[in-house]
Amino acid sequence: MSEALRSAGPRTAATLEDVARVAGVSRATVSRVINGIRNVDPAIQEKVRRAIAGIGYVPNGAARSLVTRRSGSPALIVSGAGADKQNGSARTEVFADPFFGRVVSGVFTALRPQGLHPVLMLADTSAAREQAVTHLRQGNADGAMVVSTNSQDPLPALLLAAGIPTVLFGRPDKKLPVSYVDVANREGAELAADHLHARGCRRIATIAGPSDVRAARERLSGFRDAIDRHGLPYLPHAEGDFTQADGERAMAALLRDHPDIDGVFAANDLMAQGALAVLRDNGRRVPQDVAVVGFDDSSAATASRPHLTTVRQPVEDMAAEMTRILLDHITRPERGVMSAIFEPTLIVRQSG
Repeated sequence: MSEALRSAGPRTAATLEDVARVAGVSRATVSRVINGIRNVDPAIQEKVRRAIAGIGYVPNGAARSLVTRRSGSPALIVSGAGADKQNGSARTEVFADPFFGRVVSGVFTALRPQGLHPVLMLADTSAAREQAVTHLRQGNADGAMVVSTNSQDPLPALLLAAGIPTVLFGRPDKKLPVSYVDVANREGAELAADHLHARGCRRIATIAGPSDVRAARERLSGFRDAIDRHGLPYLPHAEGDFTQADGERAMAALLRDHPDIDGVFAANDLMAQGALAVLRDNGRRVPQDVAVVGFDDSSAATASRPHLTTVRQPVEDMAAEMTRILLDHITRPERGVMSAIFEPTLIVRQSG
């Protein structure tokens, strides 16, 4: 260890001046290296980095943000859930859905190599959405990744109006100049319809998602068109809210009105899991009597009994791409809006 490093010695947290003394450069030079300013000789940059490592200096994030005008943290906002309910039940439903856990996993995977950590926010009421926009406008996060559960959600437009870099998980329902990632929902539903028909199912029904969610409408439309092409123009359907409980209610209603059903497509795995429970309780064998296909390929698919045949959307990859697009917008604000559409795949298991 050099004499300069010994002189820094173990004591209170190392300072910028300590780094400058150990590296033999000015405090301003150390500051430029830490903040990524490029007009510093590479050899000097290396000396500063060695000094930082040697004395264990940790840059002050708040001070650095004053220079870079960045917080170093993007926000991941789940918005639209609850439709302004105040009882907290919608909040519980959001975090119980394995879909959102997969989104968080994909975001963390993309941010970890950058040394960044997301700010997680739930904007489930009008007041919460206003707080989220204010939080970002105050510079507490550099941009927003928004997962919305309602096509009429005003948050994306509010963020854009505030000049905040924004990327959506899911194609926006309104015409907004905003980047997004999505899965080809119609094509995924067509995969489910083709599979059920190929199995010999001819009395097919569907449990659709909420009609105010664009993805749900696209899955219903794609499934219906594919069923039509197979010469089955009548498609009984019930609507659910993407929860297991609503899958149970919808399946019970379909069995009551159409007891001869032999195939079911549910717009997500949780509703398909609910449908399996009702079919079992009513003595219907799956897949011998009724084949069931879900959508997502979430953990619910393998938690179901039997394991669920489902249309996989690569949520983790989509969330990682959403993160990369946002970071690109933050560092290169001149870039225009972007989109990334991912292809679904059919995962065949025991339910159909």
